[in-house]
Amino acid sequence: MSIAENLARLRERIAQAARRANRNPDEIQLMAVSKTFPVEAIREAHDAGQRLFGENRVQEFADKWPHLRELAGTEWHMIGHLQSNKAKVAAELFHWVDAVDSIGLGQKLNAAAAKAGKTLSVLLELNVGGEESKSGLRPDGDGIDELLTAAAGWNNIEIRGLMAIPPFNEDPQAARPFFRVLKQYRDRIGARNLPRVRMDVLSMGMSHDFEVAIEEGSTCVRVGTAIFGERTKA
Repeated sequence: MSIAENLARLRERIAQAARRANRNPDEIQLMAVSKTFPVEAIREAHDAGQRLFGENRVQEFADKWPHLRELAGTEWHMIGHLQSNKAKVAAELFHWVDAVDSIGLGQKLNAAAAKAGKTLSVLLELNVGGEESKSGLRPDGDGIDELLTAAAGWNNIEIRGLMAIPPFNEDPQAARPFFRVLKQYRDRIGARNLPRVRMDVLSMGMSHDFEVAIEEGSTCVRVGTAIFGERTKA
């Protein structure tokens, strides 16, 4: 199937999942995870109406950017772990950084955004599965509160919500409790009415489990292979 056909099928599946959960499908964004895929594939998705894209390697996107910058209406997210030494370039290239997991990274992004004359939207990444191999703030630690306190002084960053990648399981239902935990934290933080914090985004769900994520409250699902096909490189 073509990229356009894949997108149409995904949008219908998103709508069906939303209806099962008595939600408005318009509340849920589809992010096309275009990492490792060529510029031509991204252009094809854009021609089919896709506007929200996610990349997870700063240098790869920097190489692509000159060939994509003229695409109208696109919104680019840096997803995945971001090294602090890449914060400056990321703040310049991306509209959002979706995986802030430390005060140090937040400070560097804020400084870089200020220098670029922009306000950068970010998501906090939570390690909901407590996996040693994954980055992210631990829900049971003090890191979340400490970061939120520090963020009050970051004038060029706005925290817009949370994201997480639960432990992988071939059964999509296994992710459900982890999605619920993330939503609980999003609601809890949002109720505090903190400065420079607006918890309107809950980014969770990927190609194999996004329907479960939608049923549990996701506002943004991140899909790559179901749009572009299997990746040919890591």
